[in-house]
Amino acid sequence: MQRRVTIQGVAGCYHDAAARNYFADRFPEDNVQTIPCDTFPKMFEVLEQDASLIGVLAIENTIAGALLQNHELLRKSPLSVVGEFKMRISHVLAALPGQSIDELDSVFSHPMALMQCDNFFRANPHLKKIEHFDTAGAARDIAEGRIAGRGAVCGEYAAQLYGLNILQKGIETNKRNFTRFLILADPLIAPELIPDDSHINKASVVFTLPHTQGALSKILTILSFYDMNLSKIQSTPILGREWEYRFYLDLTFKSYARFMQSVTAVRPLMSDFRLLGAYRECENPV
Repeated sequence: MQRRVTIQGVAGCYHDAAARNYFADRFPEDNVQTIPCDTFPKMFEVLEQDASLIGVLAIENTIAGALLQNHELLRKSPLSVVGEFKMRISHVLAALPGQSIDELDSVFSHPMALMQCDNFFRANPHLKKIEHFDTAGAARDIAEGRIAGRGAVCGEYAAQLYGLNILQKGIETNKRNFTRFLILADPLIAPELIPDDSHINKASVVFTLPHTQGALSKILTILSFYDMNLSKIQSTPILGREWEYRFYLDLTFKSYARFMQSVTAVRPLMSDFRLLGAYRECENPV
């Protein structure tokens, strides 16, 4: 079966690698075709126009933190979270075949990737950092333009995809750099991607609370009573309602039935509640 998966970024980017790794682990018989989108809003637009598509969305990074824009895009969309994937982000320096680091004068990449390789650039002060919209896009432009003297900070998959030579691996300063991706699907096809209830052990929800004393504490107390483990809580301001906040929670649990009981118990205390998805937790990568 062919899985058509939308990603943000060009072919070879970390979203692309995450999509292929996720489906290779869980649906090894499937063939994955990725559909690149320039921006995250465009990705959601494409997904909502075709119910057969699946999406892979970065939601948080261990260094950069939560991607708040993506939380809001998900909340406003009709899509369901059907899975998650955690991937180690490791950068390489790549250039045209035959080039050495000493022959390079500049390096292209996304500003976040350049920042994450600060120690490497301190050790190579002759390399000028040039910002690019995408890590894989930087590799692609060098390869297609045959640009000598210029390197790209990108993933190993992107370097291989575009035929570049890897001059140095693991140039990121912090080796504990991981990104968590959510797998999104239209509710029509979500059931075929979600394991049965006995294997569901994580859920993502979003809600708002009245601006009253102890409102959040009451919710957390009830969830604790039902043996829910709060693995993440993220708040965002609500536009037009000063000093009021929307809460995104990730919960892990042993019993899906117990989770649904907890939802029934807390819903009367919330407004704008939405279950974004219930799925199987991804193990932390090594």
